Amino acid sequence: MKNKHLAKLILFTMLSLPSFAQEWGRDFEVLTPRENIYQLDEGTYQKKINEGRKIALFYPVVVSDLLIPYQPVKAFFESDPNDPVRKVLYNLARVVSPFKSMDDVFKWLGLHEFPRTVQSETPNAFPVLTNQETELAMGATIFHTDNGEALTFGCAACHSADLFGVKVLGLTNRFPRANEIFRQGQALAPYINSFLFKDLLKSTEGERQMLLKLKSTVKWIGTKKPTVLGLDTSLAQVALSLAKREQDPYATKTEKSAKSPRPNKLSEMIADSKPAVWWNVKHKNRWLSDGSIVSGNPVHTNFLWNEIGRGTDLKKLETWMKDNQNQIEALTAAVFASKPPRYEKFFGVDSIDIEKAKRGQKHFVQSCQKCHGAYEKGWDQPQALKLSDVKLMQNFKVTYHKKTPVIDVGTDPGRYLGMKEFADDLNRLQISKDIKTVVEPQKGYVPPPLEGIWSRWPYFHNNSIPNLCALLTVNTLRPKTYVAGQAINKQTDFDQECVGYPIGDKAPEAWKNDKDYFYDTQLEGLSNSGHDVKIFIKEGKEIYTPLEKSELIEFLKTL
Repeated sequence: MKNKHLAKLILFTMLSLPSFAQEWGRDFEVLTPRENIYQLDEGTYQKKINEGRKIALFYPVVVSDLLIPYQPVKAFFESDPNDPVRKVLYNLARVVSPFKSMDDVFKWLGLHEFPRTVQSETPNAFPVLTNQETELAMGATIFHTDNGEALTFGCAACHSADLFGVKVLGLTNRFPRANEIFRQGQALAPYINSFLFKDLLKSTEGERQMLLKLKSTVKWIGTKKPTVLGLDTSLAQVALSLAKREQDPYATKTEKSAKSPRPNKLSEMIADSKPAVWWNVKHKNRWLSDGSIVSGNPVHTNFLWNEIGRGTDLKKLETWMKDNQNQIEALTAAVFASKPPRYEKFFGVDSIDIEKAKRGQKHFVQSCQKCHGAYEKGWDQPQALKLSDVKLMQNFKVTYHKKTPVIDVGTDPGRYLGMKEFADDLNRLQISKDIKTVVEPQKGYVPPPLEGIWSRWPYFHNNSIPNLCALLTVNTLRPKTYVAGQAINKQTDFDQECVGYPIGDKAPEAWKNDKDYFYDTQLEGLSNSGHDVKIFIKEGKEIYTPLEKSELIEFLKTL
């Protein structure tokens, strides 16, 4: 009788669990891609995804401690460059600004405008938004606080891209300056007098209080300039910010800890990397480019890292996360549901030679499949003769590792070595224990699934490889330098043959005039070595001819 009642109790408990329960443990095996991460019915699933995409566009963490008084800043940047007030503030802040509007500021930050029309090429459709919501750039967010309108930045600032005029949510922003705005803001804050700020810009007392809070908060933010535009220093910012706090479970902020931060090697060593694409997470059970987060929901970690890097009180963040599970779940659903952009939607079905791609598939199986996963194509299906060319190129099935591997193939070690410098600080936090996030430094990087690989140039975690031709070249012969640029014109800004940046004489002249877009692989942290020996070099010799490499690239376009 007791066993019968126990069985009923267990069944009742299981049925009472939320439908969105999910496994985030280190031992969980991903047998099939977790695209519908919470296993929701179709209607609920689509609703959840739309909610999550909106959260990705508009940052939800209202307890964030680093907020910018929006209206005074807007008035300042949109005033006449010769305005005496503007000149006084420039002199006080010891800067010269080229910005003539907030739009200029957002463009400098690397933020993109919202699409004004429906874009059929994008795989991750935008939710329905009002004109007021799309007034700012993607990722910029306004909080309506008791002290006035506060500006902050969210996920889309780093995890969205303009791909030949198409806005793709979940694709890496190639030129984010998210970390740079923290660095510059920290440098300027001491020179801005709150009363002058109020008087000269006709701010409210609430906006002055917001500025004071900002000036105080930056004391607990550790910043670092990225080595090159296109990479971010989030690893260093989180580590150096934690070093400015006490070592208790809530990383308490004290004046003493702010004035005397603990030494951390990331103040000097280079551990820069680029923001990752979202559509790969469905295949994984550990996170980050080095796979060092071995358990926990990556969206939880995203919020935690963001707010440590913004000087937020972790007790307030802990409460917010407990009270806003619906928002966290919605963003998680949207991230896991993300799909990559398809090559043929941008360049046409005829741009891919299917027979050539089929030959390239054989090279992929021989040299790439073991690490990067298996891709069963339309042309592999029994009914292939009845399929259109578009269907023939589709991935019918993707089989990645059950447990996400980390492999050292000789690429620049700076990023994974950097994780050692603050893993202990992260693991001891009470909030990390609450969300069951565990960080374990690794040696090497995760060989990522390659869906949408064509859209993710430049390659490697540190952007050191401009295109796939360079990637398939012996590392000693890869280009030492290249210039980058925005993906605006499909004919001039993208090399279809090599998939990625045009280099040398093919690179647009306009790119060569801006030093911010110059990439030098000889600098620390930017090495382009590795990923050749034992992959396409055996016994000191290349195993593929130039034609066979071209066939392999043709196959990669279809992923």
